Amino acid sequence: MKGLRVHASAMLRLLRGLALLTLTLAPWAFCGQSVGRTPTAAPAATASAASGSGDRDRQARQLLEDVLAVVQSAGPEAGAVRGLQALQAAAATALEAAQDGELQEALQTIQSLARGQSVDDAPLARLLRRLFQKLGSTYVKLGQFIASSPTLFPAAYVREFQRCLDATEPVGFRAIRRVVEADLGLPLGRVFASFEETPLASASVAQVHAAVLLSGERVAVKVQKPGVGQILKADLGFLFIAARTLEFLSPELARSSLVDIVAEIRSSMLDELDFTKELENIETFRSFLQRNGLERIAAAPRTIPEASSKRVLTMELFNGVPLTDLEGIRQYSSNPEQTLINALNVWSMSVRGCEIFHADVHAGNLLVLEDGRVGFLDFGIVGRIPSEIWFAVEGLVASFAAGDARGMARSLMAMGATGTVDETALADDVASVLARIAGLESEVVLRGRGPEKVVAEVALDSEQVTDLLLEVVRVADENGLKLPREFALLVKQALYFDRYTKLLAPDLDPVRDSRVSLGRGGSVIDV
Repeated sequence: MKGLRVHASAMLRLLRGLALLTLTLAPWAFCGQSVGRTPTAAPAATASAASGSGDRDRQARQLLEDVLAVVQSAGPEAGAVRGLQALQAAAATALEAAQDGELQEALQTIQSLARGQSVDDAPLARLLRRLFQKLGSTYVKLGQFIASSPTLFPAAYVREFQRCLDATEPVGFRAIRRVVEADLGLPLGRVFASFEETPLASASVAQVHAAVLLSGERVAVKVQKPGVGQILKADLGFLFIAARTLEFLSPELARSSLVDIVAEIRSSMLDELDFTKELENIETFRSFLQRNGLERIAAAPRTIPEASSKRVLTMELFNGVPLTDLEGIRQYSSNPEQTLINALNVWSMSVRGCEIFHADVHAGNLLVLEDGRVGFLDFGIVGRIPSEIWFAVEGLVASFAAGDARGMARSLMAMGATGTVDETALADDVASVLARIAGLESEVVLRGRGPEKVVAEVALDSEQVTDLLLEVVRVADENGLKLPREFALLVKQALYFDRYTKLLAPDLDPVRDSRVSLGRGGSVIDV
C-alpha cells in the first residue's frame, strides 16, 4: 500500500456507514416505502452552513470533479444499474437478517453508537458481510482485502470477513467463449485443440478452464467473467466518492489518510482486471527461481503470452496435491520434511531476493507436484517490501524463529514507532503472543477424494492464524506502533509456514537446522 498508514477508527467509520446504509433500507424489505430522512442529514446541513469559506468552495468543486470523473470512467448506465442492484441487495440483506434475528441486534448497536456508547461491532460486521456477499465481485474482493488487512481495519470486521468466500456460480460456456475469442482476436479453434466447457473453479472475477493448446500441451485458462470490469469500476467509484464525501463532511478525517487508502484499494483492485499484470508477477517469480538455481525444487506455472491478454491468462496446468495432504506428499516425495523446508526456503528467499513475494500461501496455493517440486499458484495477491523497512522485517523474522521476544520488539519499533515506546513492556506483550503460537495444537482429519479414496490431511485453522495476527497488531497498537499493511501480509504468511512446520515437521528447529535459510542466503539443500 505504498507505506500508507491509517487509523483504524477512520476505516471503522466507513464500515459503520455502509452498515447504516443497509439498515436505513430495511423498511424496503417490509413495506416497499422510502425511509425518508437518513441520519446523515444533520452533518450535511452542518457542512452546507460552513461552505461559504474559500477552502470549502474549493473542496466542494474538487469533490464534484471527482464525482464526474468516476461517472465518466464507469459509465452512467453501469452506475444506475449497479445502484438499483445495490438497493435490492441491501433490502434482501435486511430481510434475511430480520428473519435470523440479527437485524434487531444491529439496530441496537447503531442506537448505542448514537448515544455515544462503546459497542461490539460484531453485529454490524455480520450484516455488512452478508451485504458484500450479495453484491458479489467487487465487494467479495473488498471483503477479502479487509480480512487480510488487520493493520487497517478493526478486529471485528477482519474476523467476520474471513468468511467472505470468493466462490460463485460459473458463467455459461458461450459467454466465456465470446470473451476468449474477442480478447485473443481469433476463433477458439485457432488457439486451442480442445477447451473444457465445465470450469475447474469459479470465483467472483474469473473462472478457470482446462484446455489443450494446438501443440498438445495441457494448460489452465483463467477467463474474466463478462461485465465484471464495468461492475468493479462502478462499485469502486462509489466507495471512493463515499470516502471523499465523508472527508468533505468531516474534515478531521483528512488527517487519517482514509481517502488515500480507499484510492489505493481502488487502484489495486482495478489492476486485477488486467491479467497481464498477474502474468508479469508469475514471470518475475519464475525469473527469481531461475536466477537462484531453485527450479529443481520449486516451480510457478509457465505462462503462454501468445494465448493471453487483459482478460485471458493461459498457463501451464499443474498436477499435484496440497501441502497439507499427508498421503499425497508421501506419494510424490521421498522426504516430506525436506519438501516442506524447500517451500519455506523458497518463499523466505523471495521476500528478500525477488521484486515480489507470494502473499497468499494457504494450502490451496502450495502444491506438491508429481515430480516432487513445490508448486506456487495464484499470483493475484503479492507483496512488496519497501527498502526502508526490509532490515526491520529481516530482524523480526530471525527473532521470531529464535523465540526472541525482545528482538521482535526492537524490530517492531524500527518498523512502526510513531513516538516513545517502552521496549520492555512491548517485549513482555510479544512474549505472550509467542507463547500462544507455541501452544497451538494440530489436527489430522480424513477427507474423501473420489468415491473410493479417503486421505489424511492436516487441518489448518485459518481463524487461529487470523486471531494470532490480530493479537500481534493489537500489541503493536497498544504500545504506540502503527504498522504498514505489507507487514500484516508478510506475518500472515510466516504464521502459515510456522503452522506447516509444527504440523508436518514438529521436531524441526528452523534456526539451527542447516537446511533452513530463512532468506539469509546460502545454499538450499534438496534431499
